[in-house]
Amino acid sequence: MGSNNLSVPGLPREAVLAGFVTTMVGFTASFAVVLTGLLQAGASAAQASSGLLVLTFLVGLASLALSIRHRVPMTIAWSTPGAALLASLAPGSFTFPQAVGAFIVSGVLIMLTGLVPALHRLLSAIPVPIAQGMLAGVLIPLCLKPFTALGSIPVPAVLILLVFLIGLRFLPRYAVALSMLSAVAYGLYSIANSHSFSQLEFLPTLEFVTPEFSWQAVASISLPLFIVTMASQNIPGVAVMSSFGFTTPWRSSMLTTGFGSAAGALFGGHAINLAAISAALSAGPAGGKDPNARWKAAASSGVFYLIFALGSALVASLATLSPAGLFEAAAGLALLATLSNAMLGAMKEPRWQLSALATMLVAAANVTLFGIGGAFWALVIGLLTHIIAERVIARR
Repeated sequence: MGSNNLSVPGLPREAVLAGFVTTMVGFTASFAVVLTGLLQAGASAAQASSGLLVLTFLVGLASLALSIRHRVPMTIAWSTPGAALLASLAPGSFTFPQAVGAFIVSGVLIMLTGLVPALHRLLSAIPVPIAQGMLAGVLIPLCLKPFTALGSIPVPAVLILLVFLIGLRFLPRYAVALSMLSAVAYGLYSIANSHSFSQLEFLPTLEFVTPEFSWQAVASISLPLFIVTMASQNIPGVAVMSSFGFTTPWRSSMLTTGFGSAAGALFGGHAINLAAISAALSAGPAGGKDPNARWKAAASSGVFYLIFALGSALVASLATLSPAGLFEAAAGLALLATLSNAMLGAMKEPRWQLSALATMLVAAANVTLFGIGGAFWALVIGLLTHIIAERVIARR
């Protein structure tokens, strides 16, 4: 066995390292966003822990299965923008069973994009500025958390903010993960001071949730969740893979992630999808010198996600026992880059700027009408603004 291989024949050390980094960055950078979103959607602490467990497991299983089957570095992730969307819901808007029913519908829609080309074309017809404006508006309230936390929990808020800024200066790729780890460290410190270690949960457990289907939840959660997952994760994920010379097996990917999303919803998970940013860690040169062997890095990431799933209960209970607002602040920092990209995408086209801005503001205000949340109305108002105002201006 050569010095470049681990004890497992044919598994290069660099692939294992790239897979571990992919998993570490993907998990630590956004698990707090997932927990925040599920809790805001009405989940109990046990249900949110179950949701994190099933999402971590499904991400690992899907990454492993797709990479081995297609021999391309297929990295799967949970929908971080989708979790941010859930975090923007007004408290008590829906019961968690209703949210779960909406998650299932969103998963079915993702599957249909792999089965029905016309649905994929229809999705692609949604104007990018409108979709990005909706995402930006959804993210704004959560991205304010690191700064509003300066007034309520100043010491840990300053700590994670400083770690984030120093990370951006010296290790920009890992700044978010480092700030999240600093939140974990402070959480452990506070738990030690309050002698609450006995309340930490170490054994991961699944909580089955019987779904309920509500047309208001479908409009408020399913459609926006489907759109942000496709527009902010799946489509960019294909572009990232293409930039490294890989062709994404679209049908297989959508069927796998859509089915996984729908099945995982029964245990509290909201959605899984193609990875976008973290996909570059396995698909790029860090995944190995030979592009044809980089699928091993993504498969390795899948294995590490399966291992990380074993610690999901501990992570969830740590977040629950930590000072209120600590992990929400860390989640806000994790989403700053996504917010920046969404704002740039929304305002890029001059002829769409007014409608994109209207979309963004309605989503940020979380306007609720007829029991339907702000993300849906943001899309409606944005499109109407473009049709009524911007098209008239363009003709003049």
